[in-house]
Amino acid sequence: MKIMLKVLNTIVIAVAVATPALSADLKVTFPKSNDRMLQPENASCISTSSDKSAPGPNKSLAVSWLNGPKGTRSYALTMVDPDVPTDFSLFNRADKTIPKNFKRMEFVHWVLADIPASRTSLAEGADGNGPSAKGLPLERTAYGRRGQNGAGGGNLKDGPHGGYMGACPPWNDERVHSYHVTVYALDVDRLNLPDLFTRADLLAAAKGHILASGSKELFYTLNAKAEK
Repeated sequence: MKIMLKVLNTIVIAVAVATPALSADLKVTFPKSNDRMLQPENASCISTSSDKSAPGPNKSLAVSWLNGPKGTRSYALTMVDPDVPTDFSLFNRADKTIPKNFKRMEFVHWVLADIPASRTSLAEGADGNGPSAKGLPLERTAYGRRGQNGAGGGNLKDGPHGGYMGACPPWNDERVHSYHVTVYALDVDRLNLPDLFTRADLLAAAKGHILASGSKELFYTLNAKAEK
């Protein structure tokens, strides 16, 4: 939790990035998630008996999607929480409650590009399995090329911050956070991306190459009284 707070207080989180127009839909599913709730093993923070929080397992989600349309040569994937309160000074304070209608912003939890067209699923833990203060290397893997999650702030000052970063909403937040996983089917094998790229870079590079996409959300909270 201290790591998460440090991250959020030292970076600028990108606000909403316009998503390109799409021509078809992909069905996205989460084989291990029930009732549309993100499971604790996939979170970077979990509830404790004191209703606060502790570091979680941070295993990347198991996610599957249908085959893209004819011409699909690769996929890309992003995961975003649009429900992050804009005032970090209110996070996890026993003397404060963050109202459900408080102003919100986005935080990017996961970015993968150049996923091979032959792959239509990622196993749990494939792109993150355990807490990591600096994230995973920004490199090409057998299942795709890692982009930087929101903890990196678009630079390498505090580490690469590649790979999956699990949910860690403030435990004093009255809103249940939603986590939107989107998969894009693309007509190129590889996107034209810099060595360090963010979700915004991915969407810009994918413009004009998206054949289809699909999105599905999961929910997570550390506050038993929170509402959607």
